[in-house]
Amino acid sequence: MKVQTQTAQKSSFLASIVRRQIFIPIAALLILAIFNFIVDPSFFKVTLGHNSEGDPILSGNIISIIDYGSELAILAIGMTLVTAASRGQDISVGAAIAISGSVILRVLCGTNSRPDTLQAPIIVAFLISCLVAMAFGAFNGTLVSVFKIQPMVATLILFTAGRSIAAWINNNELPVVSDRTFTYFGGYIPGIPIPTPFFIAIACFILTWLALKFTNLGLYVQSVGINEKTSRLNGLNPALIKFVTYVILGLCVAIAGFIKVSRLSTINYSVVAKDIEMDAILAVALGGNSLSGGKFNISASILGAYVIQFLTTTLYKFQVQSDALPAYKAVVVIALVVLSAPIVREKLAALFKKLRSPAKAESKS
Repeated sequence: MKVQTQTAQKSSFLASIVRRQIFIPIAALLILAIFNFIVDPSFFKVTLGHNSEGDPILSGNIISIIDYGSELAILAIGMTLVTAASRGQDISVGAAIAISGSVILRVLCGTNSRPDTLQAPIIVAFLISCLVAMAFGAFNGTLVSVFKIQPMVATLILFTAGRSIAAWINNNELPVVSDRTFTYFGGYIPGIPIPTPFFIAIACFILTWLALKFTNLGLYVQSVGINEKTSRLNGLNPALIKFVTYVILGLCVAIAGFIKVSRLSTINYSVVAKDIEMDAILAVALGGNSLSGGKFNISASILGAYVIQFLTTTLYKFQVQSDALPAYKAVVVIALVVLSAPIVREKLAALFKKLRSPAKAESKS
């Protein structure tokens, strides 16, 4: 009887877990981890080495995941808010990152594309890029909230023109920053073996969590996403709330762009952050967030971002050709997104409930 009771309790626990929004990214993470452990346990090997400057750094696939996944996690924060409020997605974030990165290099390098010294403090360049990225976010937000243009159509404008704007900012030149300090933000801080982008992502998450906890932003975003007309009757301004989410996404874009150009101390306008908007949208979907707006979970989206990077690193590990990478990723992601659909989760929960019922009946008898 004790064993049967325990079985019923486990089934009930599994049913409750399946219904939770964070179930899918956790399940996907476990599946990828188990697959890599079975096929090649060395995938999880982490080694402590030294870079060219003699500073200690950790290396390995797991380190690569938390490093490059951090940019995507930062973008996923803003994309989640935009999706929840506007019931659509911003497909221009890759091009906006190119603009943001180009602005940073322009400020740091000035008119000389390869200066011996920085022409402005790094913090000034970063703040200016934040203002520019937020301005472009405001542009997208205005089209969506004021002119009522569907988000993907509205952001298609910047998606198309953004990289040309980025190249124009620096007169089609490729500026190079020679100051080593600039590389710390996209690489490693001397003496700290963990990649800096991971700490930046943690800081962004904490700030977002505090904002959602101590303000009504999260409640307002969900209210507008669920029913815009009802939220207006309750005294909210749906247009303003949508506008704010796009500006916040612009800030996330600026941070991701800062990390991107810091990694190489230069930029390639046509390649930087290429297709990252699709990964950001997939991270939101894998987090169990509805792409039609409403309730959202920032933590699940961030976890979804690292799952996407985990998948990408896994495919590279097994030498999948770069041009075939999107096809393999699409197949896996489609399966995961289908599993994240509410109807599928409800059926899985019902299945566990059925498993629990016989165990309950036997325990009573």
